[in-house]
Parts: sequence; C-alpha cells; structure tokens
Amino acid sequence: MFEKFGEMGSYQEINMLAENLRKEQDYASIRALAKENGIPEEYADAYVEGEIMDLCDPMTAALGKIEVEAAELKPKEIMQDWVEYLRTQCMEREEVALRVRMKDRSLKGCMAALLSWSFKNQQPIDKGVVKAAGVTANRVTLGIPGMGRAKKIIRDYYMEGAK
Repeated sequence: MFEKFGEMGSYQEINMLAENLRKEQDYASIRALAKENGIPEEYADAYVEGEIMDLCDPMTAALGKIEVEAAELKPKEIMQDWVEYLRTQCMEREEVALRVRMKDRSLKGCMAALLSWSFKNQQPIDKGVVKAAGVTANRVTLGIPGMGRAKKIIRDYYMEGAK
C-alpha cells in the first residue's frame, strides 16, 4: 500500500505530484499514482488527456484511500457496513473527506477504535439464548456497537482534533 509514491496526506499533495509528472510527460507514473491512491483509471486518463484540470478532489482522494485500505483490510459483514457509512460521509461532508486523507487517520485505526469500544462494552448473553444457539461455553459476551454508536465512533475517530 502506497509503496511507490508514499502515502499522501491530502488531495492537494496528489494533485501537485500529478502536475509535476504531467509537466515531465510521465503519463505512466500519473496512472500509477492514481492506481496507488485508489483513483479510477478513467480519471487518470482524463487528466492525462487534459480533459480535467486536477487528478482528484477531496472526495475522490478520500474514497480512493478508503478503497486501497479496504482492499488490504478485507472487511466483512458489519465492518463492511461501517466502511460504507464512512464512504457516505465522505460524499456528503467535505470536511470528513479531508480528514480521511490525513496520514494520521486510517481505516485500520478506525476499525481499532470500534473494536476497542466493543471489548470495553461487552455484555453477558442470556444463558437461554446461548443454549438455543447451541453454544456450550459457560460464559458468552457480546459488545458490537449499534449503528448509531458506530457512526459516532467513526465520526469521532476521523474528526478528532478538527476545528
């Protein structure tokens, strides 16, 4: 992840590098930059052809980072729902998109915040439910946040320190 060009902390950094590469007519590197940052190939092609002025905007850069991180993390089930919520927030709120792109924020870190909450808030499961589920453990607990709580944890993680 981010092996060739390194992690970019903003859409402006991506665009600045893309502009320098375009001046050098290094179109292969522009396409590689786009791919490494999860920016669609069509955007890279349009940028190389001069059809668009910038390779990405805040939303495209944030969604690209999420895409790259999710490909590595491979979230399943409830974690996929959390990632989809984050994507939606990036599309609806530019300030979230800007924060997602920051180097000190990551999907892995966000999932860690959710997991941390889950472990701290485990609740015992009724023995009747445990028996009906066919589970033979003496004690069963569960601590998955509801979607409202998960949304708050996600927002808090990405917006921490923002003014």
